[in-house]
Amino acid sequence: MSRYRFTGIKIDKNTGNRVQKTTLYPQIKIEDGDQFIYPLDGDRMESIAYRFYGDSTLWWIIAKANGIRDGSFGLKPDEKIRIPSNVPQILSDLRAINEDV
Repeated sequence: MSRYRFTGIKIDKNTGNRVQKTTLYPQIKIEDGDQFIYPLDGDRMESIAYRFYGDSTLWWIIAKANGIRDGSFGLKPDEKIRIPSNVPQILSDLRAINEDV
């Protein structure tokens, strides 16, 4: 599922072009069902998202949960990361905060 699915469209005042609004992301709280893993050598957020969620486009959930903002998709094997468990709630929160914008 594209993370931009719930991102609105607006008209740029200067150019008149249609552009996407800023996508707001929900806070992802730690829950009992979350898993903590050490990535395999060469793992990327997309491959981990596919392994745990069956959908590589949900990589942004892992990035947000771990405070990864630099665009680095490669992960270090000695770097423990959290895999959030409640994906339906996270997607519902994403939808809700972007409907309000």
